[in-house]
Amino acid sequence: MDAYRERQVDAFRSSTARWLVGSFAGWGTLLLCLVGVGLVLLGVRWLRNRTTAFEVTDQRLIVSRGVLFRTVDEIELYRVKDVRLEYSLLNGVADIGTITLTATDRTAAGGIFSLRDVPMARERREGLRRLVERARMRRGVRELDVDPYGDARSWRDDPEPA
Repeated sequence: MDAYRERQVDAFRSSTARWLVGSFAGWGTLLLCLVGVGLVLLGVRWLRNRTTAFEVTDQRLIVSRGVLFRTVDEIELYRVKDVRLEYSLLNGVADIGTITLTATDRTAAGGIFSLRDVPMARERREGLRRLVERARMRRGVRELDVDPYGDARSWRDDPEPA
């Protein structure tokens, strides 16, 4: 029996430099640097980004956070229902964005998993979407959406209007 080995596909960190030039909050921090307050904000942001690492394998997304107390969260890709990308005009120029995964995994906060200030966000979102699809096909996972009002019919079951 040939066991399937998990392989790393991508590893990255949030980008502080791209956040500085690619977001209104970053520009505001740069302006506050003129008064000295921005250096503290910049230091906190840099430390948070530096101590957070994202690793994507062909089966999981692994997020490591923290300095003194490390937290490692992982989400199985076959459990991901949706991969969404959000970015502003400035984010688009700096090529960063927030990738939000909606999953059936209850260990993620409410099934929502956000990756902030991701460099090359558009390409990474597409790559994640493809990996999710492959993981679902490999496991034979199918999605069933249930109407919250109890109507078990699918929109495809409705008869054509007369």
